[in-house]
Amino acid sequence: MDDLQTSEEAAFVAEDVNNIIKESIDSVLLNATYNHNKVGQWTSMVVEQSMKRLTALNKPFKYVVTCVIMQKNGAGLHTASSCFWDNATDGSRTVRWENKTMYCIATVFGLAI
Repeated sequence: MDDLQTSEEAAFVAEDVNNIIKESIDSVLLNATYNHNKVGQWTSMVVEQSMKRLTALNKPFKYVVTCVIMQKNGAGLHTASSCFWDNATDGSRTVRWENKTMYCIATVFGLAI
């Protein structure tokens, strides 16, 4: 039982990470209108809040968090990532968020230590 509990405690739980990303984005951008002068601040805040909440989980992971904010103006944006890791322990999660004026795409990579 202890081994099962230990493995669950050390697992990358995509649903938990997804919720952390969504809540971090909402706390920064929920009532915001796109403003080019604030994008740098917003992306930093999303990344920092996500990282703070992820590390508060106290799981044996190294995290990488990225955030892109783009004005809604009809332009296309394509992203991709590739990872070489252990599928049993490591994971990633990407959240696409939008309002009337902008898109936000945030990704978390969790790598077991």
